[in-house]
Amino acid sequence: MKLFVQIPCLNEAETLPLVLATIPREIPGIDEVEILVIDDGSTDGTVEVARRLGVRHFVHHARTMGLARSFRDGIDYALRHGADIVVNTDGDNQYPQERIGDLVAPVVSGEADIAIADRQTATIEHFSPLKKALQKVGSEVVNFAAETDLPDAASGFRAYSRASLMRLNVVTQFSYCMETIIQAGNKRLRIASVPVTTNPKTRESRLFSSMWQHIRKSGQAITRSYLMYKPHTVFVTLGVIFGLGCLIPFGRYLVLLMLGQAGQHIQSLILGSSMLVGALLSFALLVIADLQKTNRTLMEDTLERLKEVQYGRVAGTTTEAGPGAAAASASGSHAGEVASSERDVADASAGTAVPDEPSANGEPDTGRPTPPGDGAGASTGARPGRRPALKAGRSEVLRDTAGGRAEEPAGLS
Repeated sequence: MKLFVQIPCLNEAETLPLVLATIPREIPGIDEVEILVIDDGSTDGTVEVARRLGVRHFVHHARTMGLARSFRDGIDYALRHGADIVVNTDGDNQYPQERIGDLVAPVVSGEADIAIADRQTATIEHFSPLKKALQKVGSEVVNFAAETDLPDAASGFRAYSRASLMRLNVVTQFSYCMETIIQAGNKRLRIASVPVTTNPKTRESRLFSSMWQHIRKSGQAITRSYLMYKPHTVFVTLGVIFGLGCLIPFGRYLVLLMLGQAGQHIQSLILGSSMLVGALLSFALLVIADLQKTNRTLMEDTLERLKEVQYGRVAGTTTEAGPGAAAASASGSHAGEVASSERDVADASAGTAVPDEPSANGEPDTGRPTPPGDGAGASTGARPGRRPALKAGRSEVLRDTAGGRAEEPAGLS
């Protein structure tokens, strides 16, 4: 079982050595421990420090993309390199990395799909009473939205199983913490809480400029995620409130009309009509939101299947098939190999030729690109638009998207 410990970093050259020094290299139930540094546009030599301390896996952002994007890119890199469990910690050394073994234990044993460290915020000295109260309220709100019971929903010290990462999709641009919990809760993933004690504070948070900005952006992420999974609760409640609200002015108008009170009482009609329109709009939005929820469910199912093609099927998942399954499996395997070859060729820019594939008549297609300098030109059977794969080197660039790139250590392919 392979564990990746990913560390999002933004100018963490001073504290990163402390983080790396406390990451355990041997953990019960884990065969390999790999460390991945996500450089989110650092300018203080964080990457050089990490290289000097033996880190072999990197994801680079040319400019600061934020915590959510760093988390998502790190997960993508880890899954592509065979991670069975991914632990996320911070580069400021606020979390006790020596407790990673305890954090992953519920995931290794199969008791949980996700393990979240409980920082026991009520005991953190540098948290003000207001911040402690807001942390508690925020966790309660997330628990309500996700139908979970977590004491510290904002903690970023977490362990994810490969299966859970295949089902989670981060769409927010601020922080993944709240969104992934709400998704996991509504997808009925098992979440465990592991009490830990945080390290002394080393610096101010770079994720947000003030506590109120954090509250506002976290509130937006929670609301968006809740609407995605519980549109009926929101819009039915609004529709009922507006519907009952319109009865009051309409009832007042009818009573005054029957009593023969002077005046037309237009204000009651206007208010009642406005409330009635609000109720109708709420139920109309409910229909639209329900259709979007259905569409999102289908898209997430499709995306999960695409992830299985890209990263490989999760170990332990089985399917039952009748006669002819072997032939279908062989056909699917060949299609997967061809698709993988197509991706490798599309991502590369120069280097050795891609291995031969059978042509339509069953003979090997030898008209594939060859290494520069070999003196062999493309034959007449070469496929147009195909580019050769990149030969593995000392530091191979695997991907370059949105101003960032991922590096693979020498010898990995």
